[in-house]
Amino acid sequence: MELIERYLEAVKFGLPKRQKDDIIAELSEDIYSQIEERETALGRKLNEGEVEEILKQRGHPLLVANRFLPQESLIGPVFFLIYRFVLKIFAYGYLLPYTLVWIGLMIFSPSYRFEQTHPSWFGAFASLFSYLWFAFCLVVVPLTIAFAVLERQQARVRFFDRWSPRKLPPVRNPNAIPRSSSAAEVAVNLIFFVWWAVYAHSPELRIGSMIHISFQPQWLWFFWGYLALALGNAALSATNLLHPYWTIIRAKLRLFSDGVGAALFCWLMQANILDGMSITNVPAEKATALTQAINHWMTTLFPAAIVVGLVVIATGIYRIVRLKPAVEHSLP
Repeated sequence: MELIERYLEAVKFGLPKRQKDDIIAELSEDIYSQIEERETALGRKLNEGEVEEILKQRGHPLLVANRFLPQESLIGPVFFLIYRFVLKIFAYGYLLPYTLVWIGLMIFSPSYRFEQTHPSWFGAFASLFSYLWFAFCLVVVPLTIAFAVLERQQARVRFFDRWSPRKLPPVRNPNAIPRSSSAAEVAVNLIFFVWWAVYAHSPELRIGSMIHISFQPQWLWFFWGYLALALGNAALSATNLLHPYWTIIRAKLRLFSDGVGAALFCWLMQANILDGMSITNVPAEKATALTQAINHWMTTLFPAAIVVGLVVIATGIYRIVRLKPAVEHSLP
């Protein structure tokens, strides 16, 4: 039944990772047994409203999940799951990326490294730690206070008493691919393929009659690389459009494509690819300075490109890991 699956999925969100499957299996068996007993007593199948009532008697999914977690005294079991989830978003969405970018700049940007380590390396790490600690306190302290207040208010107002299984989010299949996203990917890749083949096939690029840009000879490597990627991605997206679920083979192909694209992009950022530029009514020395500035900023942003590439690759690896062999479909 859909209501039961949605309820179990909501409970599963807050369960301990190692015990998640066992707890859900036991809870599912218990719920279905209760429904079967009720149906036997009534001599008929339960309707959706009666199933909903049984689930409401079980309690809100967050409260059910919290019974299997260590009890926290400051925030308490009710809001601890949400509190921990918000902290993870902050840690993985801000603190970790900031640290990775800092490390990348220290490794690949001599000017930034000199600026940070001019006093000493100890001072550079102390400065990083000081900033991270300030950001942590700025977010975590008010967040903890807010959740502690909510916990105490809940004890009086009882927020979780007013809920309905019908309002739980539908169960999401992690292997499903929205056809809308696949269609958009096909269109974008084909448009890029045509534009790239028509306008970027030469190391000399003209934008109207006013701007003329010349690239280094290795530009052709980027041209053919991105051309092949666009065509391959369009074919893969078309397959996903017809068969909207991930398979191991297609997930590995996407990981390979993302890895090659990330490598090409990182190479492009530090290749000083611009050879020259001329702009109508702009002195040659200013055009040269602009060319050097663009190359400089692309090199400066190289560490950030590495971080973005690693995130993209990690996403592809995660996609492969989460695929369940039991629901694996054969590649058409």
